Parts: sequence; C-alpha cells; structure tokens
Amino acid sequence: MPQKIVKTATDQINAIRAFNRFYTARLGLLRKRHLDGRFSLTEARALFEIGSRPGVTATSLRSALGIDNGYLSRVIALHVRAGLVRAAASRADAREKLLTLTAAGRRAVAQLDAQSARQIDEMLAPLAADARADLASALESVHALLARAARPRPRIERFAQANRVALALLEEYYESIDVVKRDDARSVRRMMREPHTALWLAYVDGKPAGCVMLRPLPQRAAAGECKRLYVRPSARGCGVAAALMDALEDWARAEGLRWVYLDTMRTLTPAVALYTARSYQPCPRYNDNPQATMFMRKSLAQRSRATLR
Repeated sequence: MPQKIVKTATDQINAIRAFNRFYTARLGLLRKRHLDGRFSLTEARALFEIGSRPGVTATSLRSALGIDNGYLSRVIALHVRAGLVRAAASRADAREKLLTLTAAGRRAVAQLDAQSARQIDEMLAPLAADARADLASALESVHALLARAARPRPRIERFAQANRVALALLEEYYESIDVVKRDDARSVRRMMREPHTALWLAYVDGKPAGCVMLRPLPQRAAAGECKRLYVRPSARGCGVAAALMDALEDWARAEGLRWVYLDTMRTLTPAVALYTARSYQPCPRYNDNPQATMFMRKSLAQRSRATLR
C-alpha cells in the first residue's frame, strides 16, 4: 500500500490527532471505567506502575504518569483504603512514601493484565501474521522516537574526591537496599586516594541524580571493581545508570584496566538486567560481601551489547 508522505508541521499534527481520536475510541479509553471494570484508566495505570516497580515513590509515579500531585494523592489514597496498596515511610527521605501492592492489589493487577491482553488479542485477530508484525514494529518505533525526545539527557562528572553530594547519594544507596557493610565518610575519602579510583555523579536537569564508584581490585590483575551504582527514583528511566557505567568503563580503559568486576543481589532484577545487557558475565565470588548473591565481570576489550545497538 503506498504511503502518504507527510510534509508540513500542520500535516504532522493533524495526522497524530487523527490517530489519537481513532485509538482512544478503539481501545475504549473514553469510557468511565477502564476495560469496563472497577477502575478508571488512571487508577488502573497507577496500580500497574506500582506493581512493576515495588517501592516506587509518589514522586517517581507522578513523573511516570504525568499527572498533578493532588490527583495522584487521591488515587493512591483510594487504593490504600481499598487495601490494594501499602504505603511505607522511606528511610532515605521521610517526606516520601514507598508504594507496594498488597496481595489483593497483585490479584487486581493480574486481572487487569488478563483483560487487557484479551482486548488486544481480539483487536489483532482479524489481521494476518505479517500485518500484526508490521503493526507491532511500527508501534515500537513510535514508542522509541517519542521516549527519546522526552527524556532529559544526564550530565556526568568525574571526581577525584568525595564531596557532600556524593556522600549523601551513597547514604541514600545504603538505605534503599539496606546495606549492611557501609563506608563512612572517612573510609570513602581514604578509598578515593587509592590509584585507579574515581567517583562519578550524574545530574538530570541540574539536580544530582545518581552515582557510581570504581576502585582497584588488587587480588585481580589489571582489574577494578564497580561499586555503589545508584540512581535516585525520580531520575529513573532517563538513562542515568547506563551513562554512569559508560563513563566508568571508558575511564577504566584509559587507565589501562582490562577487567571490571562487581557484586549484586539476584533480587535486584533491573540492575542484573543492566549488567547483563552491558556484557557482564557471572563469575566466582571474589569478595566477602555478606549480602552479595551474584558476582559478575566484564572484559573491557569488548563493547557492551547495549552500546552497540
């Protein structure tokens, strides 16, 4: 089928508006209750986001959903009263609440997922296999283009000494995953005086967003250890972790290191997925960290799969 070439800005705007009118009606997004169930679309989406990111803060949720604070507070309060969401005070920031689904909330999300999958399957049923593949590919392209345009780019700075901002981020990191073996300010500053040691801070919209450290690993030849990779909840989804790891690995190569090691916990699935995408491979235990359940390393001779894409 020949495709119309959209040239002018007005044509582009009109094409997107026409598609918006089509899909909002086609998916039933204008109805009072999403999927003809008990929740509005916003209420259902909030449950889905909390289920996808247990421990998410209201600030991060508001950023993901793009709604005002008052409306989101009412939605969260509704779910808490219904016994679907549990809100616990954050030890890193007493002003924030960490949101997780209760067992009833998980059941509600599973039901929503099943209803949504059935709706989409019915919509795709009349299409031939190649048409379904074309549709999915086109939507992936739309998603990637709009997400890239909306995402603020992180700014990365390397420091030879730990400053007040870095120490505050490290403390947030310790609290976020309840780290047992913690480095106090004195030990961090002592660590920063070692060769092949550096610290990177990430900024998003001018605000501190995350950190990572590299320290030498004397028991391994030409190797360093990645430590304390942390991204603030409000900055997640902006590519901060990848940008920090890019900076760390590039600097390690320039320093003549051949390997980067790290430890993590298998339960930190987003972190494990990030490291795996960057070509880190499982390796034997190399330290006595009592909380670590997974050990990985990367040869700096190879570029990450994530970087090559």
